Amino acid sequence: MAFSSITRTPNALGFSGSSFNGKNQFPKVDLSHFARNLSGKKTPIPKCSVQTRPTSQPRFIQHKKEAFWFYRFLSIVYDNIINPAHWTEDMREEALGYADLNSRDLMVIDVGGGTGFTTLGIVKHVDAKNVTILDQSPHQLAKAREKEPLKECRIIQGDAEDLPFPTDYADRYVSAGSIEYWPDPQRGIKEAYRVLKEGGKACLIGPVHPTFWLSSFFADVWMLFPTEEEYIEWFQKAGFRDVQLNRIGPKWYRGVRRHGLIMGCVVTGVKPASGDSPLQLGPKAEDVSKPVNPVVFLYRFILGGLAATYYVLVPIYMWIKDQIVPKDQPI
Repeated sequence: MAFSSITRTPNALGFSGSSFNGKNQFPKVDLSHFARNLSGKKTPIPKCSVQTRPTSQPRFIQHKKEAFWFYRFLSIVYDNIINPAHWTEDMREEALGYADLNSRDLMVIDVGGGTGFTTLGIVKHVDAKNVTILDQSPHQLAKAREKEPLKECRIIQGDAEDLPFPTDYADRYVSAGSIEYWPDPQRGIKEAYRVLKEGGKACLIGPVHPTFWLSSFFADVWMLFPTEEEYIEWFQKAGFRDVQLNRIGPKWYRGVRRHGLIMGCVVTGVKPASGDSPLQLGPKAEDVSKPVNPVVFLYRFILGGLAATYYVLVPIYMWIKDQIVPKDQPI
């Protein structure tokens, strides 16, 4: 896809926007000028060269009950195996830079905060007593409670699509690596809008959909991998202004995005007015109170877990290529 506001770094070698000075420099995509303005007049919508994939893809772990049990086991190795492969400290610092954590007195909520890895980056800039970590997994939150810098944080179990906070509550909303498990991502982003104060900023870090056919297959079997266009649309529909998308990724990928990325972009938006989102939605997509057929659940869980294994191998494959292929050649 092409947008007039995309800028490229000078040293791109067969792939867009990366350099080899130890810091990724992916293009910044500013699509805020495509939003509906406050007068109600429509401005041009970007034409995308990539078709949005059908929503009928199985995505076996994009459901709260499957995700709950998925993280029951993943929490054991999350900080030591998963994060180093997909969500590194330098990526975290770069991503949180877009959240404008410019005062230690900001009220911040970290939605889908899990083991607190992202929160560790937040409390470098904001007093821990002003930070709330929310996640649906008690097993992930147990890991967060063990981290000394997070001892003063408020840690609660909750649902990203039904946040237990009043309207106009927080100055910043941060969510990293959570949207892929939301049955209804539009509802989750609508909630982000609701809980922010006027002028507050949402910062969402999440996966991007692959273009390589095999990676695309496993991504759609596993969980939600949105396109960049979908992120922008969800934010705009929720009512956010100044919506921007910035690309990130592990430095050993050298800017390659064809396999998709578990943490591939940072989307930000500003709440222009107090109150709830102007977007009206129907009933929630998933009712967790309904009983689940155990055979169907086990079938979905096993297939989703197998698909996830592919994305354990992809960063290893890319790291090997980075070690073998000369630095002046694309991988």
